[in-house]
Amino acid sequence: MIREAAVAGQFYPAWPEELKETIEYMTSREKAKTDAVGVVSPHAGYIYSGPVAGAVFSRIRFTDTFILIGPNHRGAGKPFSITTSDRWRTPLGEVGINSELAGAILKASSHLEEDTLAHRYEHSLEVQVPFLQYFKPGVKIVPIVLSMARPDVYEEIGRAVVTGFKETGEEAVIVASSDMTHYEPHEKAKAKDKLAIEAILNLDPDELVRRIAKHDISMCGYAPVISLITAAKELGARKAELVKYQTSGDVTGDYSSVVGYAGVIVKKSEMSPIRKAVESYVQKHEVISPGELSPEMKERAGVFVSLKKHGQLRGCIGTFEPTQPSVAEEIIRNAISSATGDPRFSPVGPGELDTLDYSVDILTHPEPVEDRTLLDAKKYGVIVAAGRRRGLLLPDLEGVDSVDMQISICRQKAGIMPSEPVKLYRFEVRRYR
Repeated sequence: MIREAAVAGQFYPAWPEELKETIEYMTSREKAKTDAVGVVSPHAGYIYSGPVAGAVFSRIRFTDTFILIGPNHRGAGKPFSITTSDRWRTPLGEVGINSELAGAILKASSHLEEDTLAHRYEHSLEVQVPFLQYFKPGVKIVPIVLSMARPDVYEEIGRAVVTGFKETGEEAVIVASSDMTHYEPHEKAKAKDKLAIEAILNLDPDELVRRIAKHDISMCGYAPVISLITAAKELGARKAELVKYQTSGDVTGDYSSVVGYAGVIVKKSEMSPIRKAVESYVQKHEVISPGELSPEMKERAGVFVSLKKHGQLRGCIGTFEPTQPSVAEEIIRNAISSATGDPRFSPVGPGELDTLDYSVDILTHPEPVEDRTLLDAKKYGVIVAAGRRRGLLLPDLEGVDSVDMQISICRQKAGIMPSEPVKLYRFEVRRYR
């Protein structure tokens, strides 16, 4: 049986090429990818919430299956509905359901029931699907729709998702579909949404429910978010990141009555090699061995490692060119230096380790450029050189929107006067977070 698109031509374009162009405009394939347990993504018409959904999906590493959990806006069908078979059709083609995983989740829950009626006209899941198809043709889904209930029901469904993972050995990203405050003045909506988002970022479903009740926050998808947080914590997640927030007023210019949209990534908790390197050195003054290396990590390249604490830079050290036998060893050395040797900051202490986020930029070999028109602030990093003085700036940095700004910052870093002649080099990066 085919579940036909119910809101194509209303919430998003009905013509395939127009839909692809719309999604392409709202997304970026170049953004650094994060391993995510799940995301919170809005579900209004693409003109209003599409940029937020696009920003979220642009930032995550895709799995073969996505579990879509949304609120039941129409009241149709079973109150807690899952579909374990059939296919869904959008203008971009058909999407299959991961029947094995869906069946395992259904078996693990005392509340979910097999049902298609609740999904037939529900838009909260449908609008997510074209984004998934755009980034990963052939993706599969597990659709779940939730009606009003006690929070413990949503928590049980979240745990059932985890049981499904364990029973099948499958891996999937969980998408909690939700808009935020509805039809209130812009500033009031932002203030309310900030309270709800704080609870989500703290992975605290009880506080989310308390704040929604206390402040009358009309967040339609809090139930899916509770299921997501419950599953994420069971899977060991400990961090979430707000990727983008806006309201419908930011699109229409009418701020008298808006709907809020938030995009959140809930991150996987595996101890990455970079985190291991920093924690081992800070706690024990030991330098870890890189262990068995992938072909990519056996290469030699310049590497920059950045540390952030609560979104603010906490250290950044890098090498223009390789100094170690492998990329892996370059990362380890620069990670330790970023944590303990950046002269702008005091060394990282043991009490800060859980608050740190890491990113790694692996540089391609710099190539000289004769003309600044060959530079691009989003795509290329820049090296500005005058004799032995060199200043480097990575690409795609927040607040650095032009080549002129890149070059100016590089001059300042290297102590090169604005009037001095310089040589320009460009490079690209593989960025990991």
